[in-house]
This record gives sequence, structure tokens and C-alpha cells, in this order.
Amino acid sequence: MRTIEYNEVVEATARLCEDVNFELEPDVEAAIKNAVEREASPTGRDILGLLLENAAIAARDRVPICQDTGIMVVFVECGEDVRIAGGGLTAAITEGVRVGYDRGYLRKSVVGDPIIRKNTGDNTPPVIYFEPVAGDTIKISVMPKGAGSENMSALRMLKPAEGLQGIKNFVLETVEKAGPNACPPLSVGVGIGGTMEKAALLSKQALLRELGQRHPDPAIAALEEELTVLLNRTGIGPGGLGGRITTLGVHIEVFPTHIAMLPVAVNLNCHAVRHKTVIL
Repeated sequence: MRTIEYNEVVEATARLCEDVNFELEPDVEAAIKNAVEREASPTGRDILGLLLENAAIAARDRVPICQDTGIMVVFVECGEDVRIAGGGLTAAITEGVRVGYDRGYLRKSVVGDPIIRKNTGDNTPPVIYFEPVAGDTIKISVMPKGAGSENMSALRMLKPAEGLQGIKNFVLETVEKAGPNACPPLSVGVGIGGTMEKAALLSKQALLRELGQRHPDPAIAALEEELTVLLNRTGIGPGGLGGRITTLGVHIEVFPTHIAMLPVAVNLNCHAVRHKTVIL
């Protein structure tokens, strides 16, 4: 049994919270640069250029890429042969979010009750998903979700008879309805199958994948490609001001489901696709 100190988890989580808000991932930066080359609209190219300039300033000055530094979503793969010394894992991650948002001067956007809506003052609690896995390490992935993209995400319980075409129609409808609100060019996560909540979780997990990395199932990979083409034909474009590049990529995750169900969730992320991972 391997031991990891509580404070090590706190510091690792805090650093992730800062870095994810200050730095674009290399695959995201590369995708935006590639989009500049493919975008036909002069306005679209200007917007993509400004996004890259903004990211460079954020990384240089250690300031947020976006003023909406989100509610923190955390995915944890916890090895069965590891223990936390000095406290619990949930408490350590929560403390890490608190420290990171305070130390990084990041906007605190979390309210403690969805009805009373009083700000918690430290951007906690985070939304944490745990998965036990074999081994003696802990993998922590953080994804700050801003309201602009999250509010435009959607879930629908399709009838199985609606099939593949129903899935395509729903994804297109969701992105077209979002328009400029989710800060395109978007990354689009799609979860198909399971139950209502499982489909929504899958759609978020899909956004953790490196941009352009295709699903291992060739049929799902082909659907990702097709949806990317269809979404880029909508003409929404960078910033919602028209152009070819509405999405930087579509990622799909699937799960077995009931014979009478076809749950589909679409989780949108803005151009920054903020997520970072550490393994302890």
C-alpha cells in the first residue's frame, strides 16, 4: 500500500486550478492555429488570431484566459493500493481548489445553494467524480466549466427508433441553438447511452480527450468526423460572426443502455477547452 500525503494532493490540485486557467493545452493551441489556416472569413481569422494573442498574454502574465474561471469539475482515478495520510481525498481536493482560486486571484463563481444563491467565497465545493482503478497512483483531471458553454449544453432522451439520424439532428440543433453564446469555435462532447446521468457524464469525459484523437471504434470515429463536418457547415464561425470553423472537434463516448432508451447528451466547451491532468 502506497501512501500519499494530504498536503501533496492539496498542492497538486491547487496548481492544476491555476495552470488550467492560465495556459492553453498544446493540442488546443495547435488546433486554433490550424483553424486560422482553414478559415475563409477574414473576420473569423481575425477572431482566431485574437484568441491566440489572448492566450499568449494569459500565459505570460499568469492571468486567466477567460474572466469566467468556472465551477471546477474534477475527475479522479484512484488506485486501489494507495491511501491518503493526514486527511480524506475529497477534503484534500476541495482544499486544493480553495487554495488555487485564492492564490491565483481567480474569480469565485460558486453559490452555496442554487435557490438562495449566496456565494461560497472560495469557489468550493468542486464537482468530483471518483473511479477506483488498479494500481497505486492517483490521477486528477480538472475541468473548469464556465456558464457560457455549460448553459448551452443539453440532454435528450431519444426514442431508439430515432436512431443515428436522431443523434445527428440533436447535436446540430444544440450547437445551432447555442450560436455565439458558448464562445465558438467549440469543442463538442457527446455522450450516448447508459442512463440520463451517465450520458451527461460521458459527454463531459469526452472533452478530456486530446483534440483530434479519434474514438477507437471506427464507426464512432467516423461519426465524430461526420459531425465535425456538419457543424462546420452551419456558418456560425469563430465568435458566432460567421465562417467555416464552428468547432475544433467532436468527441463521442458511448455506453450500453436499456432496450427502450437512447439517452444523448451534448456538452459544449468554448475554444479554450480548459483541462489539465496530474498523476501522483
